[in-house]
Amino acid sequence: MKRPLIACIFLFVVGVTSASAQVYAGGMFRPRNAPTQVPGPVRLEDFVFDGKLRLGLEDAITLALLNNTDIRVNRAQNDISQFAVQRAQQPFDPLIVSSFSPTRSVSPSASTLAGASTLSTLNQTSSFGYSQQFQTGTAFGVSLATTRATTNSSFATVNPSFNSGLTFSLAQPLWRRRGLFPNRAPIIIAQRGVRQSHATFEAQVSDLVQRVVNQYWDVVQARKNLDVLKKSLELAQASYDRDKRALELGALPPLDIYRSESQVAQRKIAVIQAEYSLKQVETLLRQTVGADLDARIGALDLDLTEKVEISGQLATIDLEDALTVALKNRRELEAQKQQLAIDDTNVKLANNNLKPDLNLSATYTSSGLGGMVFASDGSLLSAGGFGDSISQLGGFSFPTYGMSLQLRLPIRNSSAQADLGTALVSKRRSLYQKRSLEQSISTEVKNAVHDLEQAELVITAAQTSRDLSAKNLSAEERKYQLGAETIFFVLDAQNQLSQAELTLVQAQISYQRALTEVDHATGTLLDKHKVSIAAVP
Repeated sequence: MKRPLIACIFLFVVGVTSASAQVYAGGMFRPRNAPTQVPGPVRLEDFVFDGKLRLGLEDAITLALLNNTDIRVNRAQNDISQFAVQRAQQPFDPLIVSSFSPTRSVSPSASTLAGASTLSTLNQTSSFGYSQQFQTGTAFGVSLATTRATTNSSFATVNPSFNSGLTFSLAQPLWRRRGLFPNRAPIIIAQRGVRQSHATFEAQVSDLVQRVVNQYWDVVQARKNLDVLKKSLELAQASYDRDKRALELGALPPLDIYRSESQVAQRKIAVIQAEYSLKQVETLLRQTVGADLDARIGALDLDLTEKVEISGQLATIDLEDALTVALKNRRELEAQKQQLAIDDTNVKLANNNLKPDLNLSATYTSSGLGGMVFASDGSLLSAGGFGDSISQLGGFSFPTYGMSLQLRLPIRNSSAQADLGTALVSKRRSLYQKRSLEQSISTEVKNAVHDLEQAELVITAAQTSRDLSAKNLSAEERKYQLGAETIFFVLDAQNQLSQAELTLVQAQISYQRALTEVDHATGTLLDKHKVSIAAVP
């Protein structure tokens, strides 16, 4: 029963709005435990029929995408890259800082001006501040600080006193880090890194699909080879049985029986070797589709339903068109393009860091004072407190403000020059890597197209060879029955037919592999099997 492939969609969302980021950042004050195990395989039971694991080619691809361990590891690496964007946004996260600092001091007095023989003071400072840096480079901050001070000095006219200050600060780079680009560059690099990782992951998925297809056909070919060898063994056994009866009847010399008996032994060896080769390739396919993760299902026999025989007209591929499609669709090239974009960003950022550093900053502070006010004779003039100091802040009656302009002009900026040199060399290396990758893809496409052309020609020749070998065997058997030839020619014709059938099976499998190789080389393998991976925003 043929099943359509369910398209496997992997969602990749960049930034703090991504599903992955929300999972880990949603409760930043809650500790989270690391996973201790991974989930088991899925959907294997859907393909169990009559005590066998029945798989078409599309079914094998589906199970591999759902259960293959390697693809899960690669996907995890891609998910990790998304958090680089979140990490790059850290400089622009708002920050709240609060503190409370009490200090008590008791000291001997050396002068009557201290107002007490032993001077005792208690200062309790509370502060609350908010700060944030914006992507333009602008840094803004506001802070509120209050100090409650008490003393035993007789000269203190406000005791306890509440000194409050509301401070606004603003800083803006005017040269080196002015504007959006130098401040957003780490975010831009991280976003391009996510796109690069996504393209790499798509290429890895394509590699996995190709591996599944090849391993599927490996099993089919191994089974076909085993069937051919078993058939050859049956023919040899039939010849041996016929010769044995002839020997018993005295129609065959005793020494002539050894040739047919030897062929039976040799072909048994070939069958045994083919059986164990089949077990090996079946084990690999089970591992790739995740069937080995379930001990019960892993022990079931495989029932592969895909037909090896070619139906319809053979495919025709134009080499120039294939090269054009490959250079457009191969995800490895997209990953390399993202690396070039990262290099360009690094070069631009390194040039910016060579500029002098000119910064403008400004502050404005409103002050307030409240507390118990005493006259010189010790009488209470007015009663106040924290509320009075805060109300004075709102009136801005006691302001303090200022600004500063700072220029930092390094005579030699070795670090920035080294960063620029590194970025330029990295860009040149990436260009060569892109050229090398294009050459490799071009060679891969050419070889794939030539392999397909060769497979088509070999199929036609192998079919003809198989048909002629079958006719030759029939003729040799007829001659042997008439006594015109010895058993040697019959056994030789059997070997020729067996080899011709193996060659035909190999040619048919090679054609299927060549089709997959062309699809992989041109970057269309995922589309052919309806595997979709959501694009990165």
